Amino acid sequence: MTITPEQATWFAGVCDQLVENVEQVLLGKNHVIRLSFVTLLSRGHLLLEDVPGTGKTSLARAMAESINGAASRVQFTPDLLPGDITGVSIYDQRSKNFDFHRGPIFANIVLADEINRASPKTQSALLEVMEEGHVTVDGVTHPVGEPFMVIATQNPIEQAGTYRLPEAQLDRFMMKTSIGYPDHQSTIRILEGSESPVATVLSPVVPAATIAEMTRMATTVHVDPSINDYVARIIDGTRQASEVRLGASVRGALALIRSSKTFAAASGRSFVIPDDVKSLADTVLAHRLILDAEAEFDGVNPSNVIAQVLIDTPPPRDTAAA
Repeated sequence: MTITPEQATWFAGVCDQLVENVEQVLLGKNHVIRLSFVTLLSRGHLLLEDVPGTGKTSLARAMAESINGAASRVQFTPDLLPGDITGVSIYDQRSKNFDFHRGPIFANIVLADEINRASPKTQSALLEVMEEGHVTVDGVTHPVGEPFMVIATQNPIEQAGTYRLPEAQLDRFMMKTSIGYPDHQSTIRILEGSESPVATVLSPVVPAATIAEMTRMATTVHVDPSINDYVARIIDGTRQASEVRLGASVRGALALIRSSKTFAAASGRSFVIPDDVKSLADTVLAHRLILDAEAEFDGVNPSNVIAQVLIDTPPPRDTAAA
């Protein structure tokens, strides 16, 4: 059953409220906050590549507070073990049974801070939970629940002692973006509010159960066959670009469609238009591309390739809104 125009209007209203709520603590970052909620409502995960002190932890905490959910933060270090994230079974001498002690992954919003500082084994444990939505310890499966989203961060400056995320693992993140520094006026507002001794605690906008329902609602947004064809042509374009050694995957194409459906609903529409795809293409696809070494040497980056592919790929003229 396709989402109705009335439901899409309600969906957009809730999204606007969520974004405005989080913007109280992350000033001047409306676009990044909206992308974060689109990722959450698309059952995706977000990778933030940013310098320290730009509000990554504040974003995760504020999103959790806005949906009346639980948030957790894991500081990734070289000695972090998979069990430190997923949890472990501990033997109880009284009951003579193994009791599962849940790790920090059991939260609605999980901040994986500096994910590239942990060993590949620990990284893969986190990424497995992201993909499967559950943890299996000693043969017992433990669902992480809904909604569930991982916000992983990477520091692009200090790379000593880090483990680069393999392309196959990068592909599991629906979007990659950065918060960046606030503009001048936002910085002034932050400084003016710095005298408050108590951190801002946000009131919830909707319960977590409503977010789970909105997630299911977003999947019913109408996608015209011409939009599917448009996305397929964009994906083909990334693979055929001369600067690219490995183009976007099928998982990337699916992520672009899923996020476009959510983006359309968040814009108050019950159907996807080409502009939804264009708005998200760079954020969803750029981190999945592997460039040719010569192109990288010439200063080409994945975003340049995506921009050129969008120019070279004509959108469909008419999109059905049924």
